[in-house]
Amino acid sequence: MTHLRLGINVDHVATVRQARRAPYPDPVVAASLAELAGADQITVHLREDRRHIQDRDVTVLRETVRTTLNLEMAATEAMTEIALRVRPETVTLVPEKREELTTEGGLAVAGAGPLLTEVVRRLREARIEVSLFIDPDLAQVRGSHALGVDAVELHTGRYCDATQREAREAELGRIVEASREAARLGMRVAAGHGLNYENVRPVVEIEEITELNIGHAIVARAVLVGMTQAVRDMRELMRR
Repeated sequence: MTHLRLGINVDHVATVRQARRAPYPDPVVAASLAELAGADQITVHLREDRRHIQDRDVTVLRETVRTTLNLEMAATEAMTEIALRVRPETVTLVPEKREELTTEGGLAVAGAGPLLTEVVRRLREARIEVSLFIDPDLAQVRGSHALGVDAVELHTGRYCDATQREAREAELGRIVEASREAARLGMRVAAGHGLNYENVRPVVEIEEITELNIGHAIVARAVLVGMTQAVRDMRELMRR
């Protein structure tokens, strides 16, 4: 039986805080509770518009997280400087558009330009693990490998959003195929986006996937039952 790592994304704890520009709820406290409940990683997305997570949150989390810290960010010079200063265990490079509610798709890696290549190089030289958030597409998997990254995180949004059984199974098949190719190429495989308590089990059963990053579903349940119970409920569903 393999242990499937659970990364908790605490962005939406900060979303509630920022709605009132209040000092609470604090995503740092939420992260600590998540770790105590069994999370293996804390994930935060420091967006360029600072709509939820703030620079202060990332700095304090670096000092308090006892598992691993995964910083999601756009591949920009400014964000790279922050990552090199904070030094999370992992940086996950993601696409970012100001007008989107949440990340809508994977990074366009195949045929990537010099900026992405340079960001990957600088982070890896600093001994920060680099992951790319990509669609479950073989060209994107192979493009990620060509960039020399350590890991990929497969975007599970289309699988989660599919309402018809055939479409859902087709999207799951794409995730399986991409996972196998990424693992064959020697990259660690994570998955995330839209996963919840109802749809996570088929993804858990993909043996090449070693980590799930889940945010909104867990924070939403935590509002009703508390962070500790919400994390434990997800951990139970993730048992292989």
